[in-house]
Amino acid sequence: MTAWLYLAALSVSLLGLGTLDWRYRLALFADARRTALTLASAVVLFLLWDLVGVGLGIFFRGDAPYMTGLVIAPEVPVEEVLFLTLLTYQTLLLWRAFSRRTRREAGGERA
Repeated sequence: MTAWLYLAALSVSLLGLGTLDWRYRLALFADARRTALTLASAVVLFLLWDLVGVGLGIFFRGDAPYMTGLVIAPEVPVEEVLFLTLLTYQTLLLWRAFSRRTRREAGGERA
């Protein structure tokens, strides 16, 4: 059972970000197509980076009791895809939130 904890934590965290996005209409719920394209391209870029790192012997999976053991490529666990999605989505939401606040302040409105 503990082998699925990290995957579950990542999933819950993504759902939390999705809830914030839904509430404030920051990214996915403001422009789903552009957000999906942004997230997908960033995750693919990071996965390519991971694969280069694995090929150079810099990155490796290691042994952790909280991971499923499922891999999408040698030394790249399935949890990595969710982690990279979480990282990218969080960054996108923060960027959109701060951009919105900056626009409001520049226009004289209070955030």
